[in-house]
This record gives sequence, structure tokens and C-alpha cells, in this order.
Amino acid sequence: MPADQLLERLDLVRPNGPDRWMARCPAHEDRGPSLSIREVDGKVLLHCFGAGCSALEVVEACGLTLSDLFDEPPRESRGGRFQHGLRTRDALLLLRREAFVIAIASERIRARQALSDADMGRVTQAATRIAEVCEVVGVRDGR
Repeated sequence: MPADQLLERLDLVRPNGPDRWMARCPAHEDRGPSLSIREVDGKVLLHCFGAGCSALEVVEACGLTLSDLFDEPPRESRGGRFQHGLRTRDALLLLRREAFVIAIASERIRARQALSDADMGRVTQAATRIAEVCEVVGVRDGR
């Protein structure tokens, strides 16, 4: 089960139904269980109710990668989808949108305009989303 290696690295894990658990989120200072873990069809779904941590932040805090949340590495199928439900078109649209956010921030920096904390947060979020898509489609370290 893909959830097993994640669950063994979490604190305060408690069952919350069949193939469902709650645990302390390792990606932020969590006092009690706020991370929802669910295994469905060979993949692990995560949701942090405490601070809204991304799946990437959670798995990295555990020393894992996003691909560790799946039985098999994703491959593109004939229907234009990567395994685990990510459509090729959706992945490309997300990447385009996040690249646009980074391009706007880069242009402001080039013009010597300071980025607000909110802008920096959005750039960080864009980079995280790009890394998550790359991880899901099996791209690592430029390969």
C-alpha cells in the first residue's frame, strides 16, 4: 500500500474510516491531527486542514517524493491523460499559467520593482505547483 510508507513517518496517526487516516501535518507546526490521508485506487490523497500545506510540502517533510504516493509511476495513456487522472492538456495549462506568474514577477524584478510578501508567496506557490506537476508526470532533475 502506498500509504504505508507515509503513515510510518507521521505522528499521531489515527484511522478515520476504511483506507482513511488523520495525522499531525509534518509541514507546519501542528498541535493535533490536521492532515487527512486517504488511499484510493493505488494512490494517496492528502489534504492539510491546518495550514493548507501542499502535498509536495507534506511528502518532502517526510523525506519522500510525490511519486511515492502512487503504486506505479505515471505514464501518459492513449486518452491524453497521465495515470492517476492528470490530463495532459490540464497539466500544460497549469504549467503555462504558473510560468506566466513567474514571468510577471521576473519582469518586475528586472524593472527594479520590489515584490510584496503576497507576490513572493504567489511566486513560491507557482514554483511548487510546477514541481508537483513535474513529479506527477515523472520528470525529475531535468530528466
